[in-house]
Amino acid sequence: MRFKRRLYIKKGDIDIVPLINIIFLLLIFFIISSSFIFQSGMTVDIPKAITSEVLHKEGLMLTVTKDSKLFLGDRQMTYEELISRFRIAATQNRPVIIKADRKASFGEVVRVWDLCRKEGISKVNIATSQEAK
Repeated sequence: MRFKRRLYIKKGDIDIVPLINIIFLLLIFFIISSSFIFQSGMTVDIPKAITSEVLHKEGLMLTVTKDSKLFLGDRQMTYEELISRFRIAATQNRPVIIKADRKASFGEVVRVWDLCRKEGISKVNIATSQEAK
């Protein structure tokens, strides 16, 4: 005697709601954690100026620390390396922004500025922060 089977197996329907929840949680996690990644660098106390302007053109950022060390980006440079970088910047018509510490030697800043002019860079700017009026 044959009995009819009363149990039917339903194929198909995979519930994707948990998968979507996990994807959204991962997305939120990466968005929140990426805002806490800080750019590495050195601390430079730049001087304040009332008449400072916001520069819109991207240029080479040269940092002069209070103990007269020169950094282009995050890399410490010598004057010989700076000369070759300034020659390349002059051919690309890129400005140089000198970000000097408040306690840096004025002679060092003038020496870097003079080196920029000597290598043909026509736009040299000094980074300042805007003072509250």
